[in-house]
Amino acid sequence: MTAEVLRNTFGTSNLEEVSQDSLRNRDSWINDPDWSKVEAWLDEHPDFSMDYFLRKATRSMVDAWLVSHSLPQSTVSNGVPVLSEVDNLNSANHHAQQASRGGSGATTPVRKISAQEFEKGGLLKPFVTTIDGSPTFITFGHPPDYMSTSARHHRKSRTELKQLDERELIFELVKDICNDLDIRSLCHKILQNVSILTGADRCSLFLVQGEGASRCLVSKLFDVCPHSTLQEVEKKEEIKISWGSGIVGYVAESGEAVNIPDAYKDSRFNHDIDLMTGYKTRSMICMPIKDANGDVIGVAQVINKYGDSTFNSHDSQVFSSYLQFCGIGLRNAQLYERSQLEVKRNQVLLDLAKMIFEEQSTLEHTVYRILSHTYSLIKCERCQVLLLHEKSMGTFTRVFDLDHKDVESAEFENRLSPGDGRFPLNIGITWHVATTGESVNIVNAYEDHRFDPSVDEGQDFGHKTILAMPIRNASSKIIGVIQLVNKFDDLPFTKNDENFVEAFAIFCGLGIHNTNVYEKTVLAMAKQRVTLEVLSYHATASSEDATKLSSLSVPSAQAYRLYDLKFNDFGLEDPETLQACLRMFMDLDLIQRFHVDYHVLCRWLLSVKKNYRNVTYHNWRHAFNVAQMMFAIVTTTEWWRYLGEMEVLALIMACLCHDLDHRGTNNSFQIKASSPLAQLYSTSTMERHHFDQCLMILNSQGCQILTNVTSDEYSRIIKILEECILSTDLAVYFRKRVGFFDLVNSKVYNWSDDSDRELLRGMMMTACDVAAITKPWETQYKVAELIAAEFFEQGDIEKNELNITPIDMMNREKKDQLPAMQVSFIDTICLPVYEAFASLSDRLITLLNGCISNRNRWLELSNFSESEDDFKNGT
Repeated sequence: MTAEVLRNTFGTSNLEEVSQDSLRNRDSWINDPDWSKVEAWLDEHPDFSMDYFLRKATRSMVDAWLVSHSLPQSTVSNGVPVLSEVDNLNSANHHAQQASRGGSGATTPVRKISAQEFEKGGLLKPFVTTIDGSPTFITFGHPPDYMSTSARHHRKSRTELKQLDERELIFELVKDICNDLDIRSLCHKILQNVSILTGADRCSLFLVQGEGASRCLVSKLFDVCPHSTLQEVEKKEEIKISWGSGIVGYVAESGEAVNIPDAYKDSRFNHDIDLMTGYKTRSMICMPIKDANGDVIGVAQVINKYGDSTFNSHDSQVFSSYLQFCGIGLRNAQLYERSQLEVKRNQVLLDLAKMIFEEQSTLEHTVYRILSHTYSLIKCERCQVLLLHEKSMGTFTRVFDLDHKDVESAEFENRLSPGDGRFPLNIGITWHVATTGESVNIVNAYEDHRFDPSVDEGQDFGHKTILAMPIRNASSKIIGVIQLVNKFDDLPFTKNDENFVEAFAIFCGLGIHNTNVYEKTVLAMAKQRVTLEVLSYHATASSEDATKLSSLSVPSAQAYRLYDLKFNDFGLEDPETLQACLRMFMDLDLIQRFHVDYHVLCRWLLSVKKNYRNVTYHNWRHAFNVAQMMFAIVTTTEWWRYLGEMEVLALIMACLCHDLDHRGTNNSFQIKASSPLAQLYSTSTMERHHFDQCLMILNSQGCQILTNVTSDEYSRIIKILEECILSTDLAVYFRKRVGFFDLVNSKVYNWSDDSDRELLRGMMMTACDVAAITKPWETQYKVAELIAAEFFEQGDIEKNELNITPIDMMNREKKDQLPAMQVSFIDTICLPVYEAFASLSDRLITLLNGCISNRNRWLELSNFSESEDDFKNGT
């Protein structure tokens, strides 16, 4: 047949008209023999069809094609689709791109701050505070925006200051310090200004550190002279003075100022400092610095007035007046410093949390990062994390350690895991922490009765200070111990160290718990992949078979009578059923619309067929017949227009897969037999298994027909697939049909509404699943025999293996009651659904009529006792 044949058949002028009005006129020509011949020839010669369309199609024909293939979801009135502009908007907004997420690439940072800095700043508050019973690590309160060290007051020169009177001088010096919030810079300014006010040669300033009995005075700046710079005095070593000791300690404790004309004659003076500095102290004024509440926060002293004279009362008065302002400035600077340290401390925890939770990794890597963070903050010789045995408390299954030599080595940055059990354990201490949940901070290990000295025998290492705390999971169960050994510089572990380690231990517990869960998940996924690979190998059709199928020419839908609601597959061989399925995908334009690789589609179909067991009825042939009925319904009624290509694809796939791996037994049998499937799925047992098998094939290599759809389309198709396959469970049908029948009878349905469309799809699956009841009597009777045979086989198993009496439908001894049971089945399940569909579309009345006709034949058989031979022959 050529283009000339087409012109002779229809006339040249009619071709364009037919193309433009084909959708509207389809009712008149779909059953026309001449039209069927032409369409069949075009289907079998796609190259000619494409060439003819490219040469002859007009713009209006192309527009009509585009409209017919892009119709949005719509409402239906009396079976006729009515498009909605709102649907166009919804369709346009349906797709959204997903932002890709990159890997974290988190590495172990090297801290530029240590726990010591927090103590120097007076920040000793614990991390863990209780607010409504919940632990929190971020303390409240942020430094005000105005606290900035960027504002700098222009300082007058010493010559300019000398020209001012006393009142102007004090005012100028107060302005000099009021905007400085850096502690060291502020202290340096205070001392230099004091030396101007009092004419002193040297000045020193001590700040109070610690609380309660542990208070002491630490030299913030010592021996500042009028011309010394901040950088010069910062290099001097820090001097620590006990509370109440010496002149400085006495002033701090008593809160009283002292003016000493001759230091060496005062018993409180410590001569050792002069020996250490080489500077001789003659006279001095030592005054407390108090805050607004009157609390002593520091002590300032001036030494040796110029000209070998002593400090007089006026010097003391001026000194005291100025220090009142200095106390306020120092307190503000301390508050600002603490707020800055608070921010840093919170950042330490936030970084730790990010490091633990941002990137899921191995247990070793997670513990290594925790130990690295701990070491960078609290310098010590060893850090250890000991993990408890789940069943035996006090026994450690894994011990991870990090030594200071590891950190100092050149390979530190390239490490991915800590050491594993390299050092002997002081079981006495770690066992105590693990079993009691108490924290331990030991200043001298050899003086603690819980410490076992034998762990140091034969080792080039000796335990001195130890800090150990329990690690708990999200349920507060102790899962391990974190231990730090020998803080550097022979210092004891402080309260601030405890605060940090306590917080780190909590994060450590959460991190280890999450890592364990992640590793189990990874292991489960790996097992799943291995299982899937094994199943895929045995259950997936070979690529060679797919190539062979894809090379065959596919006859037209008319050749297979796929549009016929009275179709039967008795005359088709298995390969032909596969070709017929390919024709369904072609005619519904699903291959091009979803960019399905043709070879992959062939392999997927072969794999679906392969995964049907050779049972009597619920086999590949049944699935093929259900799919053909769905194809016939959506094309005959043209419901594909408002269902849309995505839902049509899901419906056809669901029909082909709805009984995958059926064992010839129903859900009731699975429950009675306590089968693994029944243990896995408590409801819709077989249907859920069919859906899982469907997903398994879809995810198998070479069978991924949905590879080229968008993520939104994939999610939508899988969701509809699941709904449709589960709808073939009659228990689901009975649950949903009342709502569907109410919609149909009241004629208030709106097929653009998701819930209404879901009901429609579910009922369509049921109508197709039991459609054999609508076929001509010869077909229906033969199918009924197959169903009965499968039911009787299940009944035999129940009787012989489960020792239970099967229901009448599955009892071979009650096979003479088959006609009556068929009538009951039709009345209960089939007739209501076909009546509903007949009211939705006149084109489906054929199904209702076939169902009624078969019911009458079964009723006749049930009313008359006939011979076995007559019964089998259907007479």
